[in-house]
Amino acid sequence: MVFPLYDDNTDRSRTPFVNYALIAINIFVFVVLQGLGSNEQFTYSLSTVPYEITTGTDVITPTPVPVYLTLITSMFMHGSLIHLGGNMLFLWIFGDNVEDRLGHIRYLGFYLITGLIASLAHVFTTAAFASDERTMMIPSLGASGAISGVLGGYLLLHHSRRVTVILFRFLTQVPAYVAIGLWFLFQLISGLGVLGEGAEQGGIAYAAHIGGFIAGLVLVKLFDMGHATRAPAY
Repeated sequence: MVFPLYDDNTDRSRTPFVNYALIAINIFVFVVLQGLGSNEQFTYSLSTVPYEITTGTDVITPTPVPVYLTLITSMFMHGSLIHLGGNMLFLWIFGDNVEDRLGHIRYLGFYLITGLIASLAHVFTTAAFASDERTMMIPSLGASGAISGVLGGYLLLHHSRRVTVILFRFLTQVPAYVAIGLWFLFQLISGLGVLGEGAEQGGIAYAAHIGGFIAGLVLVKLFDMGHATRAPAY
């Protein structure tokens, strides 16, 4: 429906070091540690498994960290090159301007916390609507929950910024509230369809996207407190 390509960065004052680092870490983890997806032992051991989070028990594969930490580690892993590429494109486009507004440290905290909330949203939605215990055993992974939080923050901080998108096969510019609003509408409609079926659809954790986005909307103003009086940090 809507595919963003780039946004207006003419007023950006900070180099988005944290955003660059997050992108680099995600690429490194997938290419080197996950072996482009071939290292299934590593991938499954550090993915979030709803059953493990709700019970505190490691049941799928030996996990080298407490199972609750997989809520964080899973945010830096991906299932395929397409999964990685799509997520990193969204992070590249929207993350830099959120970091520019919040500052490096606040942006990192915002990213991790909204990603954590997104992971928990997926876990508890799965627990509430799972049709059987097998559904609770399906691992989830990816940065999309945290990136959804970034999109929520971007929507409030930069709602009128122009974003160049492919919209219904046409190349055009739209305000951020249109680009992100259409994206969220698709997540909401798809997510409600999934909940109606009581399972995850097509391997996409829509509850994580919705939960992360709402967390971004709710929390970004808290992280942005004092913005008007903070000196720019380059």
